Amino acid sequence: MSRKYSVVAVGGTFDHFHRGHEALILRCFEVGRKVIIGITSDVFAAKLAKRTDQPYQERIVALKSFLSAKFPKRRYEIHKLEDYFGPAVIEEDVQAIVVTKETALRVGMANKERSKRGLKPLETVIMDFVAAQDGKPISSTRIRRGEIDKEGKVLKRI
Repeated sequence: MSRKYSVVAVGGTFDHFHRGHEALILRCFEVGRKVIIGITSDVFAAKLAKRTDQPYQERIVALKSFLSAKFPKRRYEIHKLEDYFGPAVIEEDVQAIVVTKETALRVGMANKERSKRGLKPLETVIMDFVAAQDGKPISSTRIRRGEIDKEGKVLKRI
């Protein structure tokens, strides 16, 4: 399979690594030969008022476990995000960013930063949310509340 981009970026908090996160990472490897993955630091998550149950190191372990199982021979880098964009706005070889509809608006901000540095704009690959058993998106927030599990199975009705 030929991949459209040599390098793609993706970022997230990746708390309670779930089936939606898996789909996002899979999409990155479908469209890119190398994937740069940014994981929100505990400090940046707190600045964004994002609640996380798992500290940064625990979230990284879950991501690495998935990557080593699914993509043992593929090229990737993991970076700690202290802002929205990390390497996506400073590394020239990043060609595209994979986002959800929820975060797609930030790509314009990233491209403004890239433009200031004389870099080409990022192309945008938009991912749909992965639906849980009830048809609503799988999310770390819903898992945290005990509504669904990491596979999207409904645990309690809200």
